[in-house]
Amino acid sequence: MSTGRRHRPPGGPHPQQTETDTYNIIPVHNLLADHPSLRYPEVRAAAAALRSVGNLRKPPYVQWTPSMDLLDWLALFFGFQYDNVKNQREHLVLHLSNAQMRLTPPPDNIDCLDATVLRRFRKKLLNNYTSWCSYLRKKSNIWLSDRTNRSGGGGEADLRRELLYVSLYLLIWGESANLRFMPECICFIYHNMAMELNKVLEDYIDENTGQPVMPWLSLAGDNAFLNSVVKPIYETVKREVESSKNGTAPHSAWRNYDDLNEYFWSKRCFVKLKWPLDLGSNFFVLSSKSQHVGKTGYVEQRSFWNLFRSFDRLWVMLILFMQAAIIVAWEQKTYPWQALEEREIQVKVLTVFFTWSGLRFVKALLDIGLQYSLVSRETMGSGIRMVLKAVVSAGWIVVFGVFYSRILSQKNHDGRWGSNEVYNRLINFLVVALVFLIPEVLAIALFIIPWIRNFIEESNWRIFDMITWWFQSRSFVGRGLREGLVDNIKYSLFWIFVLATKFIFSYFMQVKPLVVPTKELLKLKNVHYEWHQFFSDSNRLAVGLLWLPVMLVYFMDIQLWYTIYSSVAGALVGLFQHLGEIRNMQQLRLRFQFFASAIQFNLMPEEQLLNARGTFKNKFKDAIHRLKLRYGFGRPYTKLESNQVEASKFALIWNEIVVIFREEDIISDREVELLELPQNSWNVRVIRWPCFLLANELLLALSQAKEMIDAPDKWLWYKICKSEYRRCAVIEAYDSVKHLMLDIIKVNTEEHSILTVLFQEIDHSIQIEKFTKTFKTTALPQIHTELIKLAGLLNKPKKDKNQVVNTLQALYEIAVRDFIKDKRTTEQLKEDGLAPRNPSAMAGHLFENAVELPDLTNENFYRQVRRCHTILTSRDSMHNVPANIEARRRIAFFSNSLFMNMPHAPQVEKMMAFSVLTPYYNEEVLYSREQLRAENEDGISILYYLQTIYDDEWKNFMERMRREGLVKENEIWGDKIRDLRLWASYRGQTLSRTVRGMMYYYRALKMLAFLDAASEMDIREGARELGAMRRDGTGSERPNSTRRSLSRATSSLSLLFKGHEYGTALMKYTYVVACQIYGTQKANKAPQADDILYLMKNNEALRVAYVDEVPAGRDEMDLLAFIPTGWGMVLIAQVLRPFLQGTLIWEAVMSVARMYEILFGVIVMTPLAFLSWLPGVQSMQTRILFNDAFSRGLRIFQIITGKKSNDEKQSRRVFLLCSHTEACWRFDAGVNGLRFHITSLKLSLLFGGLEELAESIICGEETISVLV
Repeated sequence: MSTGRRHRPPGGPHPQQTETDTYNIIPVHNLLADHPSLRYPEVRAAAAALRSVGNLRKPPYVQWTPSMDLLDWLALFFGFQYDNVKNQREHLVLHLSNAQMRLTPPPDNIDCLDATVLRRFRKKLLNNYTSWCSYLRKKSNIWLSDRTNRSGGGGEADLRRELLYVSLYLLIWGESANLRFMPECICFIYHNMAMELNKVLEDYIDENTGQPVMPWLSLAGDNAFLNSVVKPIYETVKREVESSKNGTAPHSAWRNYDDLNEYFWSKRCFVKLKWPLDLGSNFFVLSSKSQHVGKTGYVEQRSFWNLFRSFDRLWVMLILFMQAAIIVAWEQKTYPWQALEEREIQVKVLTVFFTWSGLRFVKALLDIGLQYSLVSRETMGSGIRMVLKAVVSAGWIVVFGVFYSRILSQKNHDGRWGSNEVYNRLINFLVVALVFLIPEVLAIALFIIPWIRNFIEESNWRIFDMITWWFQSRSFVGRGLREGLVDNIKYSLFWIFVLATKFIFSYFMQVKPLVVPTKELLKLKNVHYEWHQFFSDSNRLAVGLLWLPVMLVYFMDIQLWYTIYSSVAGALVGLFQHLGEIRNMQQLRLRFQFFASAIQFNLMPEEQLLNARGTFKNKFKDAIHRLKLRYGFGRPYTKLESNQVEASKFALIWNEIVVIFREEDIISDREVELLELPQNSWNVRVIRWPCFLLANELLLALSQAKEMIDAPDKWLWYKICKSEYRRCAVIEAYDSVKHLMLDIIKVNTEEHSILTVLFQEIDHSIQIEKFTKTFKTTALPQIHTELIKLAGLLNKPKKDKNQVVNTLQALYEIAVRDFIKDKRTTEQLKEDGLAPRNPSAMAGHLFENAVELPDLTNENFYRQVRRCHTILTSRDSMHNVPANIEARRRIAFFSNSLFMNMPHAPQVEKMMAFSVLTPYYNEEVLYSREQLRAENEDGISILYYLQTIYDDEWKNFMERMRREGLVKENEIWGDKIRDLRLWASYRGQTLSRTVRGMMYYYRALKMLAFLDAASEMDIREGARELGAMRRDGTGSERPNSTRRSLSRATSSLSLLFKGHEYGTALMKYTYVVACQIYGTQKANKAPQADDILYLMKNNEALRVAYVDEVPAGRDEMDLLAFIPTGWGMVLIAQVLRPFLQGTLIWEAVMSVARMYEILFGVIVMTPLAFLSWLPGVQSMQTRILFNDAFSRGLRIFQIITGKKSNDEKQSRRVFLLCSHTEACWRFDAGVNGLRFHITSLKLSLLFGGLEELAESIICGEETISVLV
């Protein structure tokens, strides 16, 4: 799943991987690497367990190195690919380490892999295989001791064996390609390979060779598993798909994945398919040919009769009710139960059983007609069942007819319905009907009590198979998937209401009103019709036309009743679950004050590991707590002040959301300041709510203070505190103005001391609750106006110090002349410290030399000034903040999710890891410069279209670019082209947009991991640091938007991380993009490949999975075509030998000569090798074979190099295949005798280079016998 990996034969050494070859892969093979995930002891313990090979028998023919582990051992024995081993090694290590991290209580030794973790993982991973073996009544090939199965204990050998079983399954799964769509096929492969693994582990001896058993795949060459197991089955699937004619062929004419997978639901796969795979089995025969394997589960026959067959229960119910309703309504009683009191009507109603049995017979005939192609030699039982069902259904018609005729005959005999004989025969009919209804009653009972049906389906007892055979064929999948009892009751009640309403309406509004007109029409005689009269002297056709529209409505209106009741049920569910309650910004304002508690309750629960959250008591407490949070009935949120950790955590999360909105350009810099929840600064005593919540609150408080002139402080403050946002707005505005005015005046000045005394006097009056008695609230609007002017002057790009001084002087005059109730003289003001000692200051020079404005680089100061100015000036309610619809939708979704009924979130380290897979073929990754500029036939480019559709987002983007250094708009096509491409791509159907959305999971996990481990001191200090480091309009300290636009570039919150957050998030979340043709794109240097590589480099949690095609060499046709060409090159080179010898060309000629010598031996000598087994041919064959003239064809290399054939010192090499042992023997013939070497190759019967073997072994003899 990395870029740059290449194929390697399983027996060869590991290729040297460089850091540039792979991206975002956890290096579990190298525990010394500097990777955040390797810091966890659980990861190191799992990797160390895999390297514990112990005394396992080493694979032959390959040099075993200490760096290899159990996965390499399996790959060498079973022929798995090297990249598959690397992927599954990381896969397995992450699974085991995550499971051990979730273990509660933690193991005593965290540096070792816990046996319980491995046992649970093995059972979960191999659960389908275990069920498959039980279903087929085959013994599992997982050979573990009873002690290991019971307790997960056992020694190192048991742990290693369990790891081998798990690793083998993962390696099979990782290399099975499309066979993963056939899980039982994988079970079949695993079953046989596990048996071979057991034989290797138990040191079985081959009876034929007397050597230790070797898996047959170890003798099948490179990539043995892929070529010998996966490829034959895959090619069968491929041929079946091709025979489907792109889905236009009949469903019965070809097999899909389900049909092929169902072949492994019976023991015939072991008998016919065998192991090693018998390629001559009928499994590999196409469905279009004879002797193929037929379908076993389902065959689709396209017919309108499927409308009845698929919904037969609904049709039966509607038809039977219509019949009964007509019979009852024909008596014209007020209510139906009044008509049913008569015995004659009761007997007539029993005719519904005739209709019912007839409909069953029709259903049985449709089963035969639509599923006849399903019957084959493998599914003969299905054909027998369909025929028997038709016979039984027809038999029920006859039985009901016999018993019903007995009732009528007895009534005719007695002349009345009330006789005892008629009653007895009626009882007999009801008994027969009860027997007829037993299957339906049993089905209802099993539906209401689901655990009984689940037990029957999941059990593999033969008695249950015999009982359920009549109802359905035995199936491996879909067993025990019934809903719970409560859900079944809800479902039943829903349909009871729907059907009861429909039948009541149909009886009283459709059927009954037509009875009287129908009777009147039937009474009419001698009616002349203009159309052809089908029934002479009868109005039956008119009656039929009268009932026809009613019948159509009757069969259709159940959909209307279902729609009505489903809407009502959905509304009730949404009402009780409070779905979508927050739909606009006004409702958001009402609930925002409870967000911090909701986040603390859902995402960061206290003592999560100690409380048993699953008990009924805790669930009830959670429900009560959620109601309190939702409606504010619990702890008053007004007591939550800014110094609490809960508020700081919520501020970090909320501000991260706002930063993401700004990174996506769906809000502007101004909206960031209105939406963010700033950290505590300027000694503000309350939570600093977002400005859009405090809008107009200060003005409302001023109006209340102006109206309540003589009211006591308690009453005025009570009115203000009715709104939490108003209370916070007043306190924050006062604290901010106080800090602002004292900050812009020099400390050791007389003006600074005057303002300090003034604010102290105000604070004291508020403390003793005499503010309204000491100061005039009517002067507050004047002070408010001057404060707005002061904040506006400080917000201007060019600061006018003189105007600031004038504004401060005006504020001072209002404060000492109009604001204080008790008029004070100048001397009194001097004595109180509210006037300067110098008389010249009172003459207009106050604050002139005392004002010192902060430097423009102090962004934090001016940011707070802008916030203060917003609180002072906002007059509207800011319901349109944010203005972007997408931002409002996300905020509403986030707000609603906080109050949903969701499980408590564990710590990130304790959560289950998850992965997300996105398929990708050849779609756009990032829009290129040319694509953005190219115009269509209407003269409209992609960029122009996006600028028009997303006008506000384009303005926000340009605002961000200008803040990051953009001067002219045309410069966007220069240094900022990457940002432009990203902006456009995030608003199109591109892969980069999907990747960015998926990376938000990773970003959120990092933040939650930090909050899980952070202490109160970390939260407070971190919040204070973040508040101090804000240097731009987005709250991020990094100006490079290209880096910030992806997950590697995080917001300022990442500066608080301690390092473990990255490792935790990478272990818990992986995003995989299956780029099917990425290898081809990379080879062709397509721009998509560069863009995908860019995404990988900028997203740690992103993986790219692709198939890399590597040429395996020339095929047979190329080799055969090379023979004449090579011979011609050899002849030309022999002529030019004096000129070429000693050059590089001569070395190439010698290589061609060697190749030609081998090919000549294969093509010419193979038939002779077969003929040598025939009597009478051996002597002739040896004479021809060792003839000096003929053997020159086998000595091209000697001819071209000028070496003599009788050189006894020259060693000869002969390749001879022993067909009985399927191994290749290498003979080295020389003067010292004959040496034998076994290799692990499996070739055709091959002779070559036998030129003078006889002279080497038996000198002077003319013939030689070679015995295989």
